[in-house]
Order: sequence, then C-alpha cells, then structure tokens
Amino acid sequence: MSVQERLLYQDRQLSIVRAATPGAPAVLLIGEIDASNSPALAGTLAGCRQGAYIVVDTGDLTFIDVSGLRVLVMPTLPPSQRWIRLHNVTAYQRRLLRMMGWFYQPRLHHPSP
Repeated sequence: MSVQERLLYQDRQLSIVRAATPGAPAVLLIGEIDASNSPALAGTLAGCRQGAYIVVDTGDLTFIDVSGLRVLVMPTLPPSQRWIRLHNVTAYQRRLLRMMGWFYQPRLHHPSP
C-alpha cells in the first residue's frame, strides 16, 4: 500500500482501500465479497461518500456474490440517486451483472484522458 492509500476495512477475505485521487474519492476492493462482509462494504462505502459519487475499482476482486453486487449496483434506487461508479469491472463481474439484469444499471466510471 502506498503512502497515498489508506486501509478502511479488512477481514480475512476483503480489503477496502481508499486511494488519494483528484476529483471523486476512489476506493479499491481487493479479495472476495459475500454475505459475510457485504454489510461492512456498504457501511464503509457510505462513510467515504463526500460528493455526488465515489469511484469503486473492482478489478482486484477474485469473487463477488449477489449481496456484494447489490451493494455496488444499488438496484432498488432510481438511477439518479445511485452514487457509486464502477471502474475496472472484470469479465466475470459483467457476466454476473448481465445474469441479474443489472448490467445496464451501474454507472461505469471512465477516467478522462
């Protein structure tokens, strides 16, 4: 972890790290998310929210179940109220999102050049 990163949460399966970035806060998820730690994920992300949205990098997740996807996608909220933007979504994660019918719903973050 670099000096500009701060560990926000860690258990045996998951590390949540906040990275210092210009603009929106960026959060890195590393490891696995399931029903045992998805409530902690939800609470940690809510605690990071400062502006309109936060960027969540899911590229280092090795597993995520429906409970974790539900936290990240916020399918029960209207699109205008969703405040998480996904970045580095893996092929596996896209497949799960498509299977759930949520692929079109998450707002993906595309950094400016």
